Amino acid sequence: MQKEQTSIPKHKIARAASIVGTGAAIGANYVKYKAKSAFKSEGAKEAFHEDTAERTFDTFSKLKGGPLKVAQMLSLDRNLLPPAYQEQFSKAQYSAPPLSYPLVVKTFKQELKKGPKEVFDEFTPVAVAGASIGQVHKAYKDGKEYAVKVQYPGVANSLESDLKIVRPFAIRLMNMDGKSIDLYLNEVKERLGEETDYTLELSRGKELMEKSADLKNIRFPNYYEDMSTRRILTMDWVDGVHLDQYYGQEHSQQERDQIGQALWDFCHFQVHTLKEFHADPHPGNFLVKNGELWVLDFGCVKKLPEWFYTSYFSLMSPEALADDALFESLLRELGLLLETDGEYECNKLIPVFKESVELLSRPFFQEEFDFGDPEYLDEIYEFGERTGDDMELKKLTSSRGSAHALYLNRTYFGLYNLCGSLKAKVKTNMPEFQG
Repeated sequence: MQKEQTSIPKHKIARAASIVGTGAAIGANYVKYKAKSAFKSEGAKEAFHEDTAERTFDTFSKLKGGPLKVAQMLSLDRNLLPPAYQEQFSKAQYSAPPLSYPLVVKTFKQELKKGPKEVFDEFTPVAVAGASIGQVHKAYKDGKEYAVKVQYPGVANSLESDLKIVRPFAIRLMNMDGKSIDLYLNEVKERLGEETDYTLELSRGKELMEKSADLKNIRFPNYYEDMSTRRILTMDWVDGVHLDQYYGQEHSQQERDQIGQALWDFCHFQVHTLKEFHADPHPGNFLVKNGELWVLDFGCVKKLPEWFYTSYFSLMSPEALADDALFESLLRELGLLLETDGEYECNKLIPVFKESVELLSRPFFQEEFDFGDPEYLDEIYEFGERTGDDMELKKLTSSRGSAHALYLNRTYFGLYNLCGSLKAKVKTNMPEFQG
């Protein structure tokens, strides 16, 4: 673990000053590198991005909360950021600098009216993992092991001001216009507001776990309400291997396929049967133990309105992909085509949307899909880079579509990345569409 933090900037002025200070340092860095004739070379650009990414993550990790959660989400999307940022921001998944023990004790006394060692027989003073919203400690009571998630102080109260502070930074970093970034950040704010309520995570997690109990090779830790509050969440401790560590270990293809299948079935069942799904598919939320997949975190859960689900997935039906008029009508239902769009806009946008839908839905049209073949994910990344570099297209696509698609798209591409990293062959199928 990294050096512990003894405090978190709480006042919005102090938090804003941290972001502004980092922005100024990045600006000075840019001047320094651009002054070199070699800035045009790939090596100089990579050095600039590496320095900038390290400074940015250092600031976000000290602020915790909204800035660090945005970094965590961005790390999942290879098309949004240069590799240096992905590498740094991926640390937000479960290795942010932990808070010092006195701050943990203070939270316990505020929430449970007792210190950690009054609640448990033993409690590790140093966190075993630290992420964006809280950090995890290992505890023991009556011979049983527990994982105890403790929320960072002030995180819930600073979310709205944090995202306003991050907004101009994100616009530059993600090369997005203001309207597009607002759509993104508003959805992030809503989900983050839910994630800071551990009582909501506990009740929602228990409900989703009960509904998903019959899924093969999927396991969940138990939650303990008597040792949990809005800012403290206690669950079973699970000795397993995080997915990103599992990738690099020696495992049989059969077991990799089994874990990939469990991931697919878990996501598929929740999206298409429950219309409510675990929407945070980063490796830190999953462990592998004895050939089974353990799902650890239900802080980020997204519900889909029936109308959106029906229109969104009907786009992937063979009938819609083969029928231009039907495909266009569904794009209009989803707000991807607007009333004001003329012939030029339609001719520019419809082929791009069709290519995107074909890419996303390709695994559904095969009985078994080999995510270990890198060509598929490379094709997705190439599509993202190509469309992202088309400035005319970016102007046309800004502020289109529904915010509901943000977490759904991220969940599916996150699922594909996880299965790709596992090199898993998965039995896939087209869902039964409604409507």
